[in-house]
Amino acid sequence: MIPLTLAEVAAAVGGRLAGADGQTTVTGSVEFDSRKVEPGGLFVAFPGQNVDGHDFAAAAVAAGAAAVLGTRPVEGVPMVLCTDALDAMARLARAVVDRLPELTVVGITGSSGKTTTKDLVAQLLSRLGPTVAPAGTFNNELGHPYTALRADLATRFLVLEMGARGPGHIRHLCRVAPPRIGVVLNVGVAHIGEFGSLEQTALAKGELVEALPAHGVAVLNADDPLVRAMGRRTGARVVLFGEAPEATVRAEQVSLDERGRASYTLVTPDGRARVRLGLTGRHQVGNTLAAAAVAIEAGAAQAGGAGLSDLAVALGELRLVSTRRMDVFDRADGVTVIDDSYNANPSSVAAALHALTALGQRRPGRTVAVLGYMAELGDFERQGHEQVGELAARLGVDRLVVVGEPAAPIHHGAAAVATWGGESVLVADQEAAVALLRAELRSGDVVLVKGSRYRTWDIADALREVEISA
Repeated sequence: MIPLTLAEVAAAVGGRLAGADGQTTVTGSVEFDSRKVEPGGLFVAFPGQNVDGHDFAAAAVAAGAAAVLGTRPVEGVPMVLCTDALDAMARLARAVVDRLPELTVVGITGSSGKTTTKDLVAQLLSRLGPTVAPAGTFNNELGHPYTALRADLATRFLVLEMGARGPGHIRHLCRVAPPRIGVVLNVGVAHIGEFGSLEQTALAKGELVEALPAHGVAVLNADDPLVRAMGRRTGARVVLFGEAPEATVRAEQVSLDERGRASYTLVTPDGRARVRLGLTGRHQVGNTLAAAAVAIEAGAAQAGGAGLSDLAVALGELRLVSTRRMDVFDRADGVTVIDDSYNANPSSVAAALHALTALGQRRPGRTVAVLGYMAELGDFERQGHEQVGELAARLGVDRLVVVGEPAAPIHHGAAAVATWGGESVLVADQEAAVALLRAELRSGDVVLVKGSRYRTWDIADALREVEISA
């Protein structure tokens, strides 16, 4: 964070000082975990019934914190008092961003692919200047200001992933750190239980482009009609990415290698260049095109911005940053595993299944999809799971392992495809899935592990650790 006196902090959050010298300066990071407090930092104490941050206020100051931002005074602790600590954190983040006129804020949203694309954008922009982005999927009302408060006077790019569980959420995040570049990847059924329909999801995701200034840029997916239509909701300049002929930044002549990694011809207003990705999955074409479009727009305003050939090389050097997202590894016994177990929705599972079958076409063994429950689908839950099972069967997945009774409609959906030559099994839990895989997998097989956050990753971890006999 930029240096601020406690008086400035109090003014920014609409709070008051208690037991604190207003001229004391915060020079370190803002933390809500007292174990991470640095000398000169600011500790945010969130009240709670089970764990109350105020109980750790003294320890934070003892560790070097300049003060504590909280909702009630703590004896002997310099405090900035406020009525709502989360709101105060958002206000402070906005104050910091407003004091950084050279900073470009990039907001990224979509039903799937947000975290991966955020990581790709951050990697490209870091070549142009100091860049701050959240670790993993920290895209909510807490993660957003926490990340924004990482920006300092040297930061040139702040890349923020924007999640939403309902209308108004993205609008609020945009007020915390107003974006100049906004990216919308897609509109799908993820979180449809909260939104109710694809149209309502599109309304919520489009809050990002509505927040852009007239001198801003909306980077929209030309291949998704609901996203493309968002161009009518912004006064900012619109840049389309995708494979549609109208896309400003597009991919042509897409092909996949033996590891499911895409190559394509990158087409931009500046010309064409061949790109060879190091990331598995055809869906990474769209993610990297979005990242390329952001880099082109950001580079145009930067002295020494990369040329097209440099961008093509940079795209080929992109790597996964956040864990359990299309992480492909080979076991010593010849089994290949795709660990995409961080989270799941029908769209992301479909992309992963396509990656699995593409990889399997180049391998001598079977394709095995280990799929768990997909959360937050509301009334679409049964249908969404059945459609995933049907897709697995129609793609010709050889073996489907469905984990847990809540995911059973995946099993039923696959079984309903009469032309499918594979087979599906429903197992009770992760332990049963691991036992089955240990007994059945053999050299040459390719295994996908994917599901929502219900310990599906335990299966992927077991596949890393256990040697399976051929």
